[in-house]
Amino acid sequence: MRRNASPLSLILLGLGTFLLVLAPLLAWYVEPRAAVNPVDIDTTAVYKGTGSVFDTEELETVSDQRITVTQRVRGNVAESERSGRAAVWDVTTTVDTDASLPAADPHDALEFIPHRWVMDRKTTKPVHCCGEKPYIEGEAYLKFPFDVHKRSYQWWDNSLGSTVTLRYGGTKKVQGYTGYRFTGTVAPAKVGTRLVPGSIVDQPNRPQVLAEEWYSNHGIELVVDQATGRVIYAQVGPKRTLRAPGAKKDAVVLLDSRKIAFTTGTQKDAVRQAERDSGQLRLLGETLPIGAAVTGFVLAAVGGVLVLRGRKRPDSPETPEMHRVPVTM
Repeated sequence: MRRNASPLSLILLGLGTFLLVLAPLLAWYVEPRAAVNPVDIDTTAVYKGTGSVFDTEELETVSDQRITVTQRVRGNVAESERSGRAAVWDVTTTVDTDASLPAADPHDALEFIPHRWVMDRKTTKPVHCCGEKPYIEGEAYLKFPFDVHKRSYQWWDNSLGSTVTLRYGGTKKVQGYTGYRFTGTVAPAKVGTRLVPGSIVDQPNRPQVLAEEWYSNHGIELVVDQATGRVIYAQVGPKRTLRAPGAKKDAVVLLDSRKIAFTTGTQKDAVRQAERDSGQLRLLGETLPIGAAVTGFVLAAVGGVLVLRGRKRPDSPETPEMHRVPVTM
């Protein structure tokens, strides 16, 4: 008797081997290449809060004003492709009160700040090219890197023009979704100068003064999706003031709010995108590799057993022991 492997056993063995090879490829090759920042992003985040703002018509600070901050991020696909490895995002930030909303032109806002952020698509680190403005530094801005760790990060604060240390502070749920919480503050710092009437900074005898502009932040709180680094909740407490040249105290408040935070709509949209993107990464990095490895092992084991066992067949009739009919003449 002899044994022959059945076609089914060979198919099972081959399919199992393929899945065993596919599993690590999905986890170590495909998933890391899927974790890249997009070049065609188009998203808007809206913050709302209350605080004090400077009324340019009355030339005085008015309190208890509703404040809306709108931040729009649009990817520049052409510039990104020319860069070869970077994502080029054009960002506009507007600060409004009810008096300037709705604005037909964002330049009519209380503040209008356009800038460009260029980053490595994989690491999210700043890339200094493609008309980047300002010169952004740090580990994160607008979003964190993929696979966020429980540690402090250097977050770029565009109002400060420098980085701020945000410390890990546990987890927090936003719209039912759990993220990593990071917090920090900004001490008062001079960020520029502005030509204003002298009377605004307590120098009425001077028609114009190159006043110092100071910025601080009562508190920054960000809640971040661990897998993608997407910010699903943001809260800031900005304060902008003017001082007379060389003065130690603020002369006038331009903007001051203890809390300006993501609206409910912005939170829900950020959570929806975080769930979608992190789910895709988890599918490629965990679910499919584990499923492929388990299924591949079972199929390879079954196929291997069947190949070893084979299927018994009778020996060939051409053997020495068989009687032959004599041939007579």
